[in-house]
Amino acid sequence: MILPMYIFGQPVLRKVAEDIEEDYPNLKELIENMFETLRHSEGVGLAAPQVGLAKRLFIVDLDCLSEDHPEFKGYLKTFINPEIVEFGKEMGTYEEGCLSLPGIHENVKRPTKVLVNYLDENFEEHEEWFDGFPARVIQHEYDHLDGKMFIDHLSALRKQMLKSKLSAMAKGKFEAAYKCKANR
Repeated sequence: MILPMYIFGQPVLRKVAEDIEEDYPNLKELIENMFETLRHSEGVGLAAPQVGLAKRLFIVDLDCLSEDHPEFKGYLKTFINPEIVEFGKEMGTYEEGCLSLPGIHENVKRPTKVLVNYLDENFEEHEEWFDGFPARVIQHEYDHLDGKMFIDHLSALRKQMLKSKLSAMAKGKFEAAYKCKANR
């Protein structure tokens, strides 16, 4: 089932998410719905707060990029109760967008490598280094679990330049090609 995307201005996007217990009701179904929602909206990552749940869960699907990047073939990952344990020292800048901020794309500087401890969809624990594009997507989605968005990484000047767009979005004035939940 395709879930509605919560758009900038929805309070859940600014909440610190809570851990998920192994007996969380319909967890497998939620994860499946999140992957279906992500494919429908043509994104590469989706966090539970973006579908209205303040829970520490996000998914990454880079398979959609595999035509140009064969290394991402079948790259689908679920991160439950993740914790970024360590950041690499090297930084990189890349343009980011967000399904909860339709139409906004900005350059964001982030570490190019992260060590993440997480549970997968079967509640098996992993500690794994990610680098390059997967590391960027993971950091972006992880931010959502802490009530942050990529615009929080921008300079004061860039934020000021986006202020009217964000204000309009918070009032429900935006366009998106996917199902949304916004203040209208």
